[in-house]
Amino acid sequence: MSWLFGLNRGAAPAGGGDGAPGPPGLSLPPAPGGGGAAGSGPGDRQTPKDKWSNFDPTGLERAAKAARELDASRHAKDALSLAQMQEQTLQLEQQTKLKEYEAAIEQLKNEQIRVQAEERRKTLSEETKQHQARAQYQDKLARQRYDEQMRQQQLANEENLRKQEESVQKQEAMRRATVEREMELRHKNELLRVEAEARARAKAERENADIIREQIRLKAAEHRQTVLESLKTAGMLFGEGFRAFVSDWDKVTATVAGLTLLAVGVYSAKNATAVAGRYIEARLGKPSLVRETSRITVLEALKHPLKVGKRLTSKAQDALEGVVLSPQLEARVRDIAIATRNTKKNKSLYRNILMYGPPGTGKTLFAKKLAVHSGMDYAIMTGGDVAPMGREGVTAMHKLFDWANTSRRG
Repeated sequence: MSWLFGLNRGAAPAGGGDGAPGPPGLSLPPAPGGGGAAGSGPGDRQTPKDKWSNFDPTGLERAAKAARELDASRHAKDALSLAQMQEQTLQLEQQTKLKEYEAAIEQLKNEQIRVQAEERRKTLSEETKQHQARAQYQDKLARQRYDEQMRQQQLANEENLRKQEESVQKQEAMRRATVEREMELRHKNELLRVEAEARARAKAERENADIIREQIRLKAAEHRQTVLESLKTAGMLFGEGFRAFVSDWDKVTATVAGLTLLAVGVYSAKNATAVAGRYIEARLGKPSLVRETSRITVLEALKHPLKVGKRLTSKAQDALEGVVLSPQLEARVRDIAIATRNTKKNKSLYRNILMYGPPGTGKTLFAKKLAVHSGMDYAIMTGGDVAPMGREGVTAMHKLFDWANTSRRG
């Protein structure tokens, strides 16, 4: 309806821009003077300077004229309906544009929400990565601190051990120096004592030299007189007896025979006693060098009858029972035990075995187990017991081997 009031003059109401046919016989009246409503020609009046000076009534006139013509026309209702439809179309277009604008705004909001969510997700991921990196760094620092503490503790332990060793060495050196000093002082005191005793003895001898010489002279004279008298008496008695003995040949013969038999008896008894003693000692006794043995002696049977009876009734056991060794060494010693037992059964020659190692590694224990497993006797001795015997050590060793040879089990 805007064209009715002079607005949109360039629009033709008969044939609209949207192609709708206008009412026939309707046209806008031409502007008077061939110009616009506000046009001014050379013949126009001078425009007054009040607020109504620029008012153009021609538009209203044209509108009134068009309204009259529209009311007089039979297509007035169609024109009004068409105008209403155009207005509704414009309103629908505006509402559509408004809805599109609202949809675009909503889409922008959704896009903004999605972008914010993506940014938040990236932020959370970055924070997670930072937390992980911080946790890894803190764990690394904790490990480094722990390693440093362990290293410091190890250094402190080594330092304490070194100080303890130095202290022990100093104490040992001090003890050794003290012992050497004591021995030196004792030796000096002993020398001084011996020297003092020698000086005192020499002084006493010098002071009593005359008395001692007189006593020696008297003792020698008495001894000489006694010996001379004894010799005279013995010579007289021996001479008389010898003359009486020589004059009787039966006594001479009996005496010679008796002396001969006596000498033979004494020699035989001495040798027989020695042989019997060695035999009894070898059979029943135990040499002094033997500290421990599996052979049962009479003295041991009398002292420990239950222990001896249990040993006699016990069965042969495994050679490695109770012995803990490495697998390779255990295989070697087990082969030795089997070979020794078979050698005993087959009455063959034994192999010699030398076991070496620090104390407490099972050498003596395995030797005992091997002897019991093989059915033989064992005897334990140490070389430190032979040295204190001196010259008697050789005799003790002979007795030991003689005693060992008497074993029936080997």
